Amino acid sequence: MRSTARMVASAALGGLVLLCLPSLAAAQAPQVQAVTHVASLAPGSILGTVQDEKGAPVAGAMVSALGTTSAFAVTDRAGRFELRTLSPGPYLVRAHSSGFVASRGQIVDVRPSARSASSIALRHSPTPSILTSYPVAAAGFGPLVDAAPAPSDATGTAGTTDTTDDHGDIAWKLRHVRRGILKDATVTDELFAGLPAGADDFGPQGFGSKTLGSPGHFATSFFSDTPFSGQVNLLTTGSFDSPQQLFSNDNFSRGIAYLALGAPVGEHADWTVRAALTQGDLASWIVAGEYTTRAPARHRYDIGLSYSTQRYEGGNFAALQGLTDGSRNAGALYGFDTFSITPRVTLTYGGRYARYDYLDGQSLLSPRVALTIEPADHFRVSTMLSRRAVAPGAEEFMPRMDAGIWLPPQRTFSSVMTGRPLQAERTNHMEVEVERDVASATVSLRAFRQHVDDQLVTLFGMDLPGAPAALGHYFVGNTGDVSASGLSAGVRAAFAHRVHGSVEYSVTRAQSVPSGESTYLLLLAPLALRPDRERIHDVSTSFETEVPETSTRVVVLYRMTSANSRAGAAGSTSPVLPIDSRFDVQVRQSLPFMDFSSAKWEMLVGVRNFFRDAAADQSIYDEVLVIHPPKRIVGGLTLKF
Repeated sequence: MRSTARMVASAALGGLVLLCLPSLAAAQAPQVQAVTHVASLAPGSILGTVQDEKGAPVAGAMVSALGTTSAFAVTDRAGRFELRTLSPGPYLVRAHSSGFVASRGQIVDVRPSARSASSIALRHSPTPSILTSYPVAAAGFGPLVDAAPAPSDATGTAGTTDTTDDHGDIAWKLRHVRRGILKDATVTDELFAGLPAGADDFGPQGFGSKTLGSPGHFATSFFSDTPFSGQVNLLTTGSFDSPQQLFSNDNFSRGIAYLALGAPVGEHADWTVRAALTQGDLASWIVAGEYTTRAPARHRYDIGLSYSTQRYEGGNFAALQGLTDGSRNAGALYGFDTFSITPRVTLTYGGRYARYDYLDGQSLLSPRVALTIEPADHFRVSTMLSRRAVAPGAEEFMPRMDAGIWLPPQRTFSSVMTGRPLQAERTNHMEVEVERDVASATVSLRAFRQHVDDQLVTLFGMDLPGAPAALGHYFVGNTGDVSASGLSAGVRAAFAHRVHGSVEYSVTRAQSVPSGESTYLLLLAPLALRPDRERIHDVSTSFETEVPETSTRVVVLYRMTSANSRAGAAGSTSPVLPIDSRFDVQVRQSLPFMDFSSAKWEMLVGVRNFFRDAAADQSIYDEVLVIHPPKRIVGGLTLKF
């Protein structure tokens, strides 16, 4: 059955790719992508053992790690486990096994391209002592059994009992047994197992089997035995162009609630559900779910779906004009299969299907195929071919799912030309990359080529007739077609004892063909109209540091590009403009005085003017053609459990 399910899933994903390969072949120019995204850090892993209080290994224990990503593993006969492909950062690690008291959470710091060690100790659940030490009323329990008298001290008074408060499942049930007026009786193991203490009183089923075997008991057992992990964010977000706007009525701000919950599926997969909600003149929400197969596995499936909606009840005329019935809705479904053909050859294929109710062509399909070969240890060669379809405003409905800050739709948008329907952007992309691990660093070199149809442009702060500029609203249009090719080189490593990150440099040659909207866009935003030919230099950096003395973690993303500097452009008469820069700064401060049990509290503050999150196959102009993006500030509390 398992092999059949894998064949069906693989066939479905393969069919999704084959369905769109003809459109790739029909592209007029070779397709590839420029490297405009920030290089990611090399993943690490956590390796360790689980033992009981006597030092004996615990087999079959479930180990979970919650941090930047979530991961689960099951210990082998020797009590060993390994959590692989973890993004660098701190993780809350716990172990859970039937018959044992769940371990207290411990923080393990994962470094890039390194293994972190963790040893977890479990103690056996004190079930036998519980069953013999909790006297309860004997009414309804059959024959009475006299409870042993409490021990007395030398003065003849009752001795003190152990004040340790047990919170186990059986102890809870005993404390909540219905009270009666009859004398106390000791509840035996047979009673809890559903075996009759007296055949005449219980019958063939037994009282215990009728109560503890009920659906309610199954639900209680499910929630107590399943090692759930999750995250709750209570955030406030706002946009501003100048520091003065932070304290004025022009600040665009609202509150957000976010919840994520995940758990393992057996020993080889995990599921996660997420939801976010915001309320105000723009009421919006989003729900999403994903199912992933854990490594090692020959087929690693990554399947998910999401649905989002926004409803505007404000007074911005441009926003109201773009909404036919006062709301917009979008949904997406994706599926990918990472197939390990051999230990050194991996094929990833699949696609994403999205539907937007505000587009004329509402359905968008984005297939992708990638092949990675490892001819030698610490040396990899990979290639990717994709066709990516992006709807105007898609960033409002499909937020990133791998980040700590996860926001529902936040802003409204409309067409830059009144009455003109919104049109999707399509990018055909192809690239080849070589990576080499050197000590604790990874060096990469990439060549790319791409062709873009109907390149999107996003305009903030535009004062159009009947549509005054607003921080919470932007305009979208299409500038034309783009062909580009280039090279990039990068390195990611630990640069100091507490600092690790990445640096990537790329140079791209681009050629643009304007569309019918170009003249109108030139009047509104000259930077939106690209030269016929241009060379773009781009530097992207990512740094992360942690201060254990204060439990503080800082993440900084910074990008500089020459795309909006017209100095040196052939035949350009435009004034010299400074280098354009985008940034994202996040500060996370742990609040240990608020922690309880294994739950951890954090305070989060983030400021960014990145408009879109980087994607491996996005157009080189996707972020460049976001004109005058406002800064966004996010702050609040995060609870991880």
